[in-house]
Amino acid sequence: MKKKNWIILAIIVATLAAVAILYRFYYPKHIKLLKSEFVFTELIRLKSTTVKNQGASNTCWSYTGNSFLESEMIRMGRDPVAISPLYTVRKAYLERARNYLRLHGGLKLNEGGQLHDVMQILRLHGAMPRAAYTGIKAGKSSSNFRGLRTVLNSTLSSMVKSRELKSSWEQDVELLMDDYLGQVPVNFDYKGKSYTARSFADQVIGIDPDQYIHIASVTTAPYYKSFVFLIPDNWSFSQFFNLPMEELNTVIDQALKKGFTVACTVDISEPGFSWPYGIAYVPQKSTSKMTEEEKKMQFIRPQPERKVDAMERQSAFDAWQTTDDHALHIIGILKDQNGKEYYIAKNSWGRGNAFQGFIYLTKEYVRYKSTALMLHKDALEPSLENKL
Repeated sequence: MKKKNWIILAIIVATLAAVAILYRFYYPKHIKLLKSEFVFTELIRLKSTTVKNQGASNTCWSYTGNSFLESEMIRMGRDPVAISPLYTVRKAYLERARNYLRLHGGLKLNEGGQLHDVMQILRLHGAMPRAAYTGIKAGKSSSNFRGLRTVLNSTLSSMVKSRELKSSWEQDVELLMDDYLGQVPVNFDYKGKSYTARSFADQVIGIDPDQYIHIASVTTAPYYKSFVFLIPDNWSFSQFFNLPMEELNTVIDQALKKGFTVACTVDISEPGFSWPYGIAYVPQKSTSKMTEEEKKMQFIRPQPERKVDAMERQSAFDAWQTTDDHALHIIGILKDQNGKEYYIAKNSWGRGNAFQGFIYLTKEYVRYKSTALMLHKDALEPSLENKL
C-alpha cells in the first residue's frame, strides 16, 4: 500500500512539473509581465520566415535548422518555403534507428537531435514543404512522439535481442512511424508541379549541405581541428571544428555583417534566461544572493554581467550545468540604451512572449552557454577558414 501511495505521489509531482514547464515556456501570455525599461536599437536584422511552434516535443533542432534553411533560401534569392520540420524528424528517427541497431542497442532513441542532422537528412532524404507533410496523423491534433518513442524503443530492443536482424527492419520502422506520424507521400504538388522529397530539395530548396560548417568550443580538444563532440544528441557521432571561446562572438558577428544567419544550440535552463521577457544574460551574482528587488527587476532593465573564461565554460559543460537542451536561430544584433549588444534569436515556441517569438541573448550568454554553431562556410573570414 505504501509503495502504491509513493507511485501516485510521483505521478502527481511529475504532472505538476510538466504543467509548470508548459506554463513557463509555451504559455507566457498568461503571465502578467512588468513594464520593460529596455530601449533597444536594431543594428542588423536579416530576413527570416514566420515564427513556428514546436509544441511539447523535443524537436527544436529541426525547427531551428529548417528556419535556418529558409533564411538561406532568402539570402540566395530564392522564394522561401515553409519546410516540414517533422519530415526531417521522422527521417532522423530512421537514421537513428539504424545506428541503434548497428550498435546493438547502445544508443538513446528519441526525437532529440543536433543542427547538423537537418543537413544530413537533407543530403540523404531530401525535404518536403510543411503543406505536404505535417507529421500529424489524420484525425489527430498533434504528433504523438511519446507513443512512438515507447513503441519504437520496444520494437528495436526486441530486434536486438533476437540476434538476427530481418532485412525488412527498415520497412517495419516506417510502418510504425506511419501509425503515429501519418504516412509520407511519395509525390506531392507544389505550385502546380509534382515533386518527390529528393527533387524538391534539389530544385526548390537548392541548398548544398556540404557548404556548411559546424563549430563548438571545448578545452579538451585541439583548437582549429575537427573532433567528435560527445553530447547526448550527437547520435551520428558527427564532427565539429573546435574554436577558442573568445572567437565564437567574432564568428557570429562577421557572419551577420556579411548577410548570413547562424543557427546555434544553447543551454536555456539558466536563472538568467527568461522566455516570457525575451531576455537572456549572465547574472553578476547568483539568484540566492539577489535582493527581492533585484530578482524582480533582472529582466526589466539592463543588468551588469559576470565575465566568463574558457575554463569556467568547460567546467559548466563537464558538470552538466551546460547542456545542448535547445536550438535558436540568430538573425541579427541590437543594442540597449547602455550600448550593450545582444543577438536577435528566433525561437520555435510560438509568438507568445514579449518580443513576438524572438529572444535577445547577450553576447556573454552565447559565449558561456552556447554548445554549437552552424553556418555557411562563406560566412567565415578567409583567415579563419584557412586555419580549419
